[in-house]
Amino acid sequence: MKSLFLVGFMASGKTTVGPVLAARLGVPFTDLDRLIEAESGTTIAAIIGREGEESFRRLETATLRTVIAAAPGVIAPGGGAITRVENRELMAGHGTVIWLDAPFELCWERIGADKVVRPLASDEASARARYEQRQPLYREARLRIPITAALSPDDIARLIIESLATL
Repeated sequence: MKSLFLVGFMASGKTTVGPVLAARLGVPFTDLDRLIEAESGTTIAAIIGREGEESFRRLETATLRTVIAAAPGVIAPGGGAITRVENRELMAGHGTVIWLDAPFELCWERIGADKVVRPLASDEASARARYEQRQPLYREARLRIPITAALSPDDIARLIIESLATL
């Protein structure tokens, strides 16, 4: 099996669906943001605040390379990982990219309810601008899974597995 990369905007469900999907497939799950935080001993927000977004993106790419070199599994990069050409090429070249296509309103509602500090979504207008800017990049994914509030993580994992069977 090659790796499966779950991409999508902040709060689209990557971190929630990933472990469920990985368990069903019997493979490891890696949340890139959580791995970066564990290895750096600080939060993504602190890294971006201290070093800037571009520095964080370089770290994210290096971490993605390391994770890809390990055993195949389900990998959830951060919502903005898709903005770097190198990351898109790495993911497409080492597995299947799956877009969790959640509408902005659902993502924004989840961001508001989430305790995670998201420095790149400090207000609705800037978050919406990032969402719209990234849409063409997400559309490059091999699979698109429409996300609604009514779908559970189990439902989404099942839809992904069914969609993979059609490739």
